[in-house]
Amino acid sequence: QVQLVESGGGLVQPGGSLRLSCAASGSIFSINAMGWYRQAPGKQRELVATLISGGNTNYADSVKGRFTISRDNVKNTVYLQMNSLKSEDTAVYYCSVGAVEGGTLRYLEVWGQGTLVTVSS
Repeated sequence: QVQLVESGGGLVQPGGSLRLSCAASGSIFSINAMGWYRQAPGKQRELVATLISGGNTNYADSVKGRFTISRDNVKNTVYLQMNSLKSEDTAVYYCSVGAVEGGTLRYLEVWGQGTLVTVSS
């Protein structure tokens, strides 16, 4: 199995920055894609940013130029650097990993537990 542990959420003032981390562990053969999603109160979960093998990234229009997704292949960790935060960025942020499980070679889509980001003065 593959597990994800997220960290880095919290309270920040508008214009501030936060960095989220999501570490994958367990029986991992390979990781094909990593991404961040968010869900604000009363809204559906939405894509924030994704990073696939080869380094291609994709961002929601609302975060382009402010957020950066990156990955540490050695640590099997994905990061989301969030700058110039706005109140509308307030949400629970979830990481998601598409991984091939070691041994079984099954493709798994795994979700983290979520971390709350609150942008408020």
